[in-house]
Amino acid sequence: MADHFSGPRAISDPASDITDVYAFPSPERPGRLVLVLDVFPAAAPTSLFSDALSYRFRLRPVTATTIGGTPAFAVDADEYIFDFSFSAPVPADGPDTMLQAGTCTTSSGVQISFEVGREKPTETPGLRIFAGARMDPFFIDLTAVQATEALEQLAFGREGTNALDGMNVLSIVLELDIATVLGDDTGPLLAVVGETVTSGGHPVRLERMGRPEIKNVIIQGKKFDPVNRDLEIRDLYNAEDAFNLSRDYVGAYQARLNANLAFFDRLEGKADWPLDDQGVHPLTELLLADFLVVDTSKPFCDGSYLEIERAVLAGRPHTTCGGRSPDDDIVDTLYTLLVGGLEGQRISDGVDRPTRPATRSFPYLVRPNPDPPDRMTVLAALSAPPEEAASSPG
Repeated sequence: MADHFSGPRAISDPASDITDVYAFPSPERPGRLVLVLDVFPAAAPTSLFSDALSYRFRLRPVTATTIGGTPAFAVDADEYIFDFSFSAPVPADGPDTMLQAGTCTTSSGVQISFEVGREKPTETPGLRIFAGARMDPFFIDLTAVQATEALEQLAFGREGTNALDGMNVLSIVLELDIATVLGDDTGPLLAVVGETVTSGGHPVRLERMGRPEIKNVIIQGKKFDPVNRDLEIRDLYNAEDAFNLSRDYVGAYQARLNANLAFFDRLEGKADWPLDDQGVHPLTELLLADFLVVDTSKPFCDGSYLEIERAVLAGRPHTTCGGRSPDDDIVDTLYTLLVGGLEGQRISDGVDRPTRPATRSFPYLVRPNPDPPDRMTVLAALSAPPEEAASSPG
């Protein structure tokens, strides 16, 4: 699921568990970029942000390149960071109500205070901020995804079931005026990563997310990887700097991607992504550069996820803003690319929309479900053996 429950550490510490990251031009205010960081999958009405963590957006300018014949993104050294920290909650008027304050610290050191759960956004010159509970915008037929791996064949039905129907998350939404906050000469292509990091004198990265389903769909499965078949690789991957992967572990990530991407390519019975003489898949290095790529010079556009990456692979100019917006059907887009190549017919998991569509006004995500599913019930369902998933596809 997007990035929900993406490793043993994330499951044990839901406040640090990033579920989704979004980056898209504002549909409401041209010239502004919207960044969304969702955490705490299956959040309860009492769930709050951790006061022991920093919730972080990192942005770097990038340039599309095909140097050496390999499609890629060259990342600039300049970086813009927006850190969100939260105080310990304090009792409000009622015994069951808690108040929590937050602070956004920009790359220039400016600090903006805000109140968690306040529907009216906090505004300063060039910035708007919201933090609080929201209905989870992600959608996927998880049973069919699990069955596809277990059966080693596409198991999507015409009508799927959204595994996240009615669930809530904790959301941080930041909208920034690009010219005011980043500068007129920034971009237009930006790489965006979300992170959760321990606060204090020795920060440790617990989670990071760029593109959805890299960890939970592409690298989670072990059985096709001849090099690291016994390794749960996601906690290692989460600890990495997306812009500077460790040389000590990059070989393990490459081996897992090469093996699992080849599995997806086999699902239709033909090779759309032939491996090279070294067994390297054509998408491995592009996906290892695991960040969203958004063009801030283009207007908001639904359905533009991976359009910039596909354009780089095809050797053509991109035509949309790229990035990722809340209603983008990323599962269909991802499987279409992995299984069918650049020209393949669209593959659908049968779930085409979230529980409730996003809005076109800040903070874009809809209000939380007042009666969400219980987290432990959700975790129990997710822990069903692969054999059960295979016995009930679609």
